[in-house]
Amino acid sequence: MKIPLDRKSREPIYLQIKDKISRLIKSGALQPEERLPSIRSLAQILQVNKLTILEAYSILQADGIIFSRQGSGYFVNKSNMNLTTSTNMKSTFAPAQNVIISESAGNSFFDIHMSAVQAQINERIINFSYGLPRPPQDMALIGRRTITNSIDSLFAYDIPHGQASLRRQVAQLLVQQGLEITADNLIITSGCQQAISLTMQYFLQKDDWVIVESPTYHGAISILENIGARIIGIPMNAEGMNLELLEKYLKSHRPKLIYTISTQHNPTGIATSQSHRKQLLELAEKYQCPILEDNAYEGLNFEPVPPPIKALDKQDLVTYAGTFSKTLIPGLRVGYMVVTGRHYQPLVERKLMDDVHTSTISQAIVSEYLSSGHYRRHRKKLQTENLLCRNLMLQAMEKYFPQEAKWTVPNGGLFLWVQLPDNIDISEIRQQAIKEKVLFASGSAFFPDKQGYPAMRLSFSNTSESEIDLGISILGKLLKKCIYTGCDNYLNQQLLI
Repeated sequence: MKIPLDRKSREPIYLQIKDKISRLIKSGALQPEERLPSIRSLAQILQVNKLTILEAYSILQADGIIFSRQGSGYFVNKSNMNLTTSTNMKSTFAPAQNVIISESAGNSFFDIHMSAVQAQINERIINFSYGLPRPPQDMALIGRRTITNSIDSLFAYDIPHGQASLRRQVAQLLVQQGLEITADNLIITSGCQQAISLTMQYFLQKDDWVIVESPTYHGAISILENIGARIIGIPMNAEGMNLELLEKYLKSHRPKLIYTISTQHNPTGIATSQSHRKQLLELAEKYQCPILEDNAYEGLNFEPVPPPIKALDKQDLVTYAGTFSKTLIPGLRVGYMVVTGRHYQPLVERKLMDDVHTSTISQAIVSEYLSSGHYRRHRKKLQTENLLCRNLMLQAMEKYFPQEAKWTVPNGGLFLWVQLPDNIDISEIRQQAIKEKVLFASGSAFFPDKQGYPAMRLSFSNTSESEIDLGISILGKLLKKCIYTGCDNYLNQQLLI
């Protein structure tokens, strides 16, 4: 195998090797199950250290492109055929652009959350409702090692803004995404949910106007309703939040905060473009409205995404929130927020009053996992597995769903969003699906006051190939019968059976 190497390039040699082998496989030059040169022989051919070849092969293996057989070497993975399987990869998502003005409570975050958690212990349920990562196989080992090595320092009170070592590690990750920050700009939180809550309570009081995307993360809606804020839901289109409508309501209502999910949006899966992010920030600067950028799904993209809005922020208008719950283990409850300028110290003080500090044990485990060097490979593995499952779900939807259903094609994250005809009673569909052992998140929960169009959020992140096909076929059957015979008629027939 001849691989031309540019030894003067800034790109490391192992990445050049990895990229060339990847291209050979994806082009079909290397076929599934074909054996790759041994580490020793390829090192001799390319005149590099064997560790260089091992690093390239390790990344390819983490990406799911190759696999190893003990004592036999490395081989091209069959799943590469699935990763490049062609389906309709163009989003058909095109909802009516209706602004929702909400001044009352009534979100169902608690109900959605509890039903999804309870479904985890029911092995017979096909759970499309919850976005859960596949946990690292070595996390238990990392946890035991962390506690054994740090037993004396993990059971005392800690500083509210988080352990210095972890803040430095997170800062390094975010610098790679384009943020110009240091550890002193970071606050470690108990998950992204706490970061969202602290920020919203800091910037908003009862009766203040706040702008959110419509639809948006239902947990954020519940926090806003608990504060007593008045919500303006700006509709999403295929590019993200409708910026023309955003400016209209920035001018007319002078909101105190914009809440946005710029990358792998929950629930639609949309990642906004660089120009969209820049325009949104320019509007915030024009009307001096702070932004809360929720990037809980950062690092789960299948293709490159632009730097976060926070990377463009020169006026300290953007508070940035992230988490390890979507890439490692939700139960650790380790998130973070980036705060620059005068808002940092007041938010640290609020964090102290909220929970004193984030679990020292959880922080230490995440820090150990980052320092071990396994995190990058684990994240690559997640991206590969999620891409495969996304494609399988899209193919199943094309096969089983009615043509009236429209959906997004996310380039990462854990969810896709299905927009349904206006005459669909999504709550009844959900109840009927539960009877057939399929659980999904009803779209109504993601709109202020549940005023949006019928929709469903489907998670492709933690289900098997057979579960995806069976679950989508069941949902497709329910949708078709409701659309073509009427939901009331069909559901009444089911009650009589």
